[in-house]
Amino acid sequence: MDRVDLFRIFIRVVDCSSFTRAADTLGVPRSSVSAAIQDLEGRVGARLLHRTTRKVSPTQDGLAFYERCQRVIADVEDTENLFRQTAAQPSGRLRIDVPGRIGRLIIAPALPDFLDRYPEIDIDLGVTDRAVNLVEDSVDCVLRVGPLGDSGLIARSIGNLPLINVASPVYLARHGTPQTPDELGEHRAVNYASPSNGRVEDWEWVEHGALRAVSLHGRVTVNSAEAYIACCLAGLGLIQIPAYDVKRHLEAGELVEVMPGHRAEPMPMALLYPHRQHLSRRLQVFADWLEALLKCQLL
Repeated sequence: MDRVDLFRIFIRVVDCSSFTRAADTLGVPRSSVSAAIQDLEGRVGARLLHRTTRKVSPTQDGLAFYERCQRVIADVEDTENLFRQTAAQPSGRLRIDVPGRIGRLIIAPALPDFLDRYPEIDIDLGVTDRAVNLVEDSVDCVLRVGPLGDSGLIARSIGNLPLINVASPVYLARHGTPQTPDELGEHRAVNYASPSNGRVEDWEWVEHGALRAVSLHGRVTVNSAEAYIACCLAGLGLIQIPAYDVKRHLEAGELVEVMPGHRAEPMPMALLYPHRQHLSRRLQVFADWLEALLKCQLL
């Protein structure tokens, strides 16, 4: 096995924190991964990994070597693609993961345009609201909506997703139309609980440049966007929702925007990659296409 292959295996083991998961993502036996790391440590004359029954982590030498390996692999891939990028269409398979409703309502209907432009690229489109580990799940890129944690991933900002306040005509006929947040105490909401931690979201709005929040009474709590919208349509309360999510219902008169001057803060959107220097040409063109699509359809 040549040095470049050893470097790639070492990077994958560090990213996965596991020999077994690294082997699974690379499609090779675990024994081959273990042997490759032993070979690499013998060549460099240093212990690169701490090994326990639960986890594998880099030593101090391993961390320094990991950063060097990333640069070496990036240089190798850039050199290999130096003439290929201009001489041929980007090709290969991309694994992308996006939030459920954006995937179904925005991205999937537009994919024929992308596939017509790039006939040599195939797409594995994951449509889910669960957290995805890019390395362990062998995903090239994910779209995230909302604040980002310190994941160590490369983030490419797409813009901010507008949120609006809506209710059904049935609800408004029964309870009246709130004009300002001061009137929210007389109203009820469909409460939304985060699928990841179960926390019920407060009702938020921006006033004089400051974010305000209040907990609204609600008899129904849901943990999916589909149920959230369905309960609102049924007249069970007010909701705060991305504007694109209810565009069709607003146009049909099934929902009505309320308190347009007291919206919540827009939600940031970002594309996340494992490492900037590992972007393939097919991922670059997809990311550019997706950013243009989302800015046109959502922002």
